[in-house]
Amino acid sequence: MKRLMFSLVALTLVAAAAQQKGGPAAKPADQVKTYSGNDLQWGPAPAVLPAGAKLAVLEGNPMQSGPYTMRLQMPAGYKIPPHHHHAREHVTVISGEFLVGMGDKFEEAKMNSFSPGAFAYLEPTVHHYAMAKGDTVIQLHGQGPWQIIYVNPADNPQKPAAKK
Repeated sequence: MKRLMFSLVALTLVAAAAQQKGGPAAKPADQVKTYSGNDLQWGPAPAVLPAGAKLAVLEGNPMQSGPYTMRLQMPAGYKIPPHHHHAREHVTVISGEFLVGMGDKFEEAKMNSFSPGAFAYLEPTVHHYAMAKGDTVIQLHGQGPWQIIYVNPADNPQKPAAKK
């Protein structure tokens, strides 16, 4: 009986210490973040993407190590040249129509169309390209740092060679 009582007291003390140190019940508001469509703070997309898109970060920092979630808003006709990533990329179409093709050459006729609700993931070595047909928003999530490596380095908007 003494062992049982000792165990209960010890368990209570451990739980109380965990709450004081920021344990699961300490600050639920810090552990949950929700967004409605109007809460998103859109800014310019990273310079590694072609100009014209906007980005909203929902979770983490995509440019640092760790989990991230972000949304990319693209105008009609926006194109991302053939590229790949260093880590698996998860994509969910939120609105609009998102076209994706596989390979080293941008070929619109060979692209597959994805509508809102569609989900896909691509392994790091998969070369792909994309296009927004109409105003389109996609959600990207994965493990950072998020990077884009263009098949043709001249396609990188950050490189002087990409300017024509």
